Amino acid sequence: MKEFTPIKEGKVREIYDTGDNLIMVATDRISAFDVILKNKVVKKGAVLTQMSKFWFEYTSDIVANHMVSTDVKDMPEFFNQPQFTGNSMLCKKLTMIPVECIVRGYITGSGWESYKKDGTVCGIKLPEGLKECDKLPEPIYTPSTKAEIGDHDENIDFERSVEVLERDFPGHGRDYAEKIRDYTIALYKKCADYALTRGIIIADTKFEFGLDENGNVVLADEMLTPDSSRFWPLEGYEAGHSQPSFDKQFVRDWLKANPDSDYNLPQDVIDKTIEKYKEAYKLLTGKDLEA
Repeated sequence: MKEFTPIKEGKVREIYDTGDNLIMVATDRISAFDVILKNKVVKKGAVLTQMSKFWFEYTSDIVANHMVSTDVKDMPEFFNQPQFTGNSMLCKKLTMIPVECIVRGYITGSGWESYKKDGTVCGIKLPEGLKECDKLPEPIYTPSTKAEIGDHDENIDFERSVEVLERDFPGHGRDYAEKIRDYTIALYKKCADYALTRGIIIADTKFEFGLDENGNVVLADEMLTPDSSRFWPLEGYEAGHSQPSFDKQFVRDWLKANPDSDYNLPQDVIDKTIEKYKEAYKLLTGKDLEA
């Protein structure tokens, strides 16, 4: 049996090269404040992979995506092991576009902080009188440049994204910038509308795209997971204050309250976190996590 080692490791994901394709493995690692914590959150990787699979299938009418299969039987024998079952995705190889496509449907987080200062978010002027967590009149596209691990992404405006892409893809900068912007808004609108029917508000999220061998824009990486998005329960939603969420908030809150923790979580915080992830998965897909 041929053994594989990752060609790239992120805070949570490992990427393997099989020659024709890539295999993206969502591990059970968890990060907060750009630090990888010492604990594992069991089944978290499976939630991320299976939720991405659900959304890729749901949006394939809008834009092609990189998913080939999440069944380890379709992967080399090495991946037919328990640690890869449920959390691995066989993907097409793409030339990645170096822009993170962020879309905001509600005003919260760093966007709210910016709005309070000057009424804008990433240079986009918004209506006066918005409250924290208000729904925006229309979703806004606020791209950023992708940073290396340990660095922070840099917010850029649309014209700057054109320049970034023109540098990497001469003659195609504006075309690609417009396509990823338009796909981002279309994906968000379709999925946010669906999520509302399942009792979840998607406040904001980010997408990543790549190019296939024919220069077509393809949706890649993960999609609409609790790691890449803000999910709020629709029940009890009320603008004017922060909202409870289906993500790592338990982890962030505990770390803030325990600055001497050395990034080591107690079991109850881990348990609450994975339950939130599983709850979001069941609400959105209508089924329990199988992995």
